[in-house]
Amino acid sequence: MVTAELVKQLRERTGAGMMECKKALVAANGDADAAAEQLRVQGLAKADKKSARVAAEGTLAIERADTRAVMIEVNCETDFVAKQEEFQAFARSLAAAALAGNVTDVASLMSQRRGAETFEDLRKALIAKIGENINVRRVAAVSAPTALGAYLHGTRIGCLVALKGGTEELARDVAMHAAAMNPEYVSAGEVPGDIVARERAIFAEQSKSEGKPPEILAKMIEGKLRKRLAEITLLGQPFVKDDKITVEKLLKGAGAEVTSLVRFEVGAGIEKKQGDFVAEVMATVKAAH
Repeated sequence: MVTAELVKQLRERTGAGMMECKKALVAANGDADAAAEQLRVQGLAKADKKSARVAAEGTLAIERADTRAVMIEVNCETDFVAKQEEFQAFARSLAAAALAGNVTDVASLMSQRRGAETFEDLRKALIAKIGENINVRRVAAVSAPTALGAYLHGTRIGCLVALKGGTEELARDVAMHAAAMNPEYVSAGEVPGDIVARERAIFAEQSKSEGKPPEILAKMIEGKLRKRLAEITLLGQPFVKDDKITVEKLLKGAGAEVTSLVRFEVGAGIEKKQGDFVAEVMATVKAAH
C-alpha cells in the first residue's frame, strides 16, 4: 500500500515531485528502493541518498589519545533526552572505556565494568531513571600511521580520518570535509562492482533517447559514470574549503594518503516509529489517574 508518508519519504530522499514519487511507488508496489532507482533512470531524481531515513535520536562521543581514537553512537527516543547531561556523560564514559580497553565491538564494551557495575547495568539503570529506551548502537576505533583527524559537528555527525603522511591540521580538514559531504567510499577503486554495473546500466538507459552513434554513447556513459563515482568518493569530491581542487589533489600535494575513514550520523538508517510522543505521554499520565 502506498501511503502519504511513504510518498513524503521518497520525495525527501530523491527531490522528485510528489506525483512522480507516487507513480513510481505504485509501479514498484511500494518498494521505496526500487521506486528511487526508477526515478533516477527517468532523470527525475536530484539525489539518491541511501541513508535518507534518519529518525532516531541520540548522540555521538569521541575520545582520542595521540594517533588513536574511538567514536561511539548512543541512541534514545527524543531529542530532549539526547541533550541531557546525564545521557551525554554516559556516552562519553563509554567512549573513554572503549579507548582505554581497545574495545571495538558493542557487546564487549557493555560487559566492561565501571566500579561494581557493568556498562550494561548502567544502561538499564539509566533507562529506568529517564524513562526512555537507550541503545548503544555502534563503536569504531581508528589508529593513524602519521596523523589523526577527529571532528564532531555538534553531537550528531562525527568523522575519524587516519593519514599516512600529512599533518594533524590536514587530517582534521579532511574529517570536516567528510562530515559535510558524506562520501560513501574513499576511492573509486573501493566501489563494489555490482554498484558500478548498476550505475552504468542506469546511464545507458538514460542515454537511449540521445540518438547518437554507439561509440559516442559509450563515451558519454563512461563520462557520466566517472562523474558519479567522483560524487560518492572522498578523493573525487571537490574540497569544501577550496572547490577548485579535489580532496585527492589536496592530499597528493601534502604527500599524504587516507588509510582509514569512519563517518557516523546519529540515527542513519534507523526507522523511527511514527507517532506523537507527547500524546503517548499524556495517555500514560491519564491512565495512571
